[in-house]
Amino acid sequence: MQKNPESEYNALLCAGELKPDADQAKAVAALDRLHRDLIGCRTTGKKWPVRLFHWLGSEKSAPKGIYLYGGVGRGKSMLMDLFYATIPITSKKRVHFHEFMLDIHARLKDWHEFSVRERAQQGWRASDVDPIPSIARKLADTTMLLCFDEFQVTDIADAMILTRLFNALFAQGVVVVITSNRPPDDLYLNGLNRQRFLPFIQQIKERLEIISLESPIDYRYNRLKGAQTYYFPINEATTAELSATFFRLTDRSIEDRNKVPSEELNVQGRTLFVPKAARGVAVFSFKRLCANPLGAADYLAIARTYHTVIMVAIPQFNQENNSEAKRFMHLIDALYENGVKFLCSAAVPLQSLYAGGEISFEFERTISRLMEMQSKSYLARGHGKNL
Repeated sequence: MQKNPESEYNALLCAGELKPDADQAKAVAALDRLHRDLIGCRTTGKKWPVRLFHWLGSEKSAPKGIYLYGGVGRGKSMLMDLFYATIPITSKKRVHFHEFMLDIHARLKDWHEFSVRERAQQGWRASDVDPIPSIARKLADTTMLLCFDEFQVTDIADAMILTRLFNALFAQGVVVVITSNRPPDDLYLNGLNRQRFLPFIQQIKERLEIISLESPIDYRYNRLKGAQTYYFPINEATTAELSATFFRLTDRSIEDRNKVPSEELNVQGRTLFVPKAARGVAVFSFKRLCANPLGAADYLAIARTYHTVIMVAIPQFNQENNSEAKRFMHLIDALYENGVKFLCSAAVPLQSLYAGGEISFEFERTISRLMEMQSKSYLARGHGKNL
């Protein structure tokens, strides 16, 4: 029997992993509708048409996409993942919106820096005088379904691109599914030159079905409630506690420990390896993030991509490892500013984390932030900058 969002959601209800939720049920029904529409769009045994969807030899416009919005922890990403996992097509892509925009900006930079000959070598057309439609065409050549997680617009450069980019993607027949903490009308609220962004909001309202998830239950917070966020010392017991929290947050069983995928982030043309990641939760060792020459751009990419970061084996800091301590400070600043939940194991209690040295005064702010990041108010905070 072919899986679909509704059957998978009902299975989670029967297993007791989810509780009945009217808003979630409404969203699942919409995702199931889109699931059926997309399957109906396929031409059996052939690649999906690039420009238009074909049903039984006739041409029709692409099915309407979906925009899921609501407070933190309401299950938006979980529902989109059910949809994405069950749709039996290969020309699909699920991506954190921040990562998608980084890729778009990188493509635009390449286009402007390439000569006409270099553009031709990269597959650009000689007639391409505007890179935006060309980028949309290249995306549509391989991807007919785009799923964006944690859609938010805070950057004027993104805001100015989005209207033209999505207009071109929709014209290519690309179907879009979005999760966001904000309703469409609140996107880029109070942003610079927002009037130029309003046509994009209108596009979203016309092209996507807008669905609100306003359940009073914060499922993510409930899974963290009562759990420690700072463990010490570093031993098998604290590692096991962090592991159990990871599996609880990602709806996985301990038996799946060998099936947790790794991921890669593109940071200014470089690849940042994420050893374990699932459903917006990433796991790193301290050495990987702070003993290597990473910087603010790397930490910001992590903070914007993941709502929860788990770090293992933080040492005690002193004058001998000040470089690592400074990187750790920059990491915590990025996570804190973006509302990322931070769980970790460390060698010593929090107040003893810095044993003395030239940055003792500066490190006090990091201690203070780590203490606040354990509070109920912080854990209930949404992911992303407060705008």
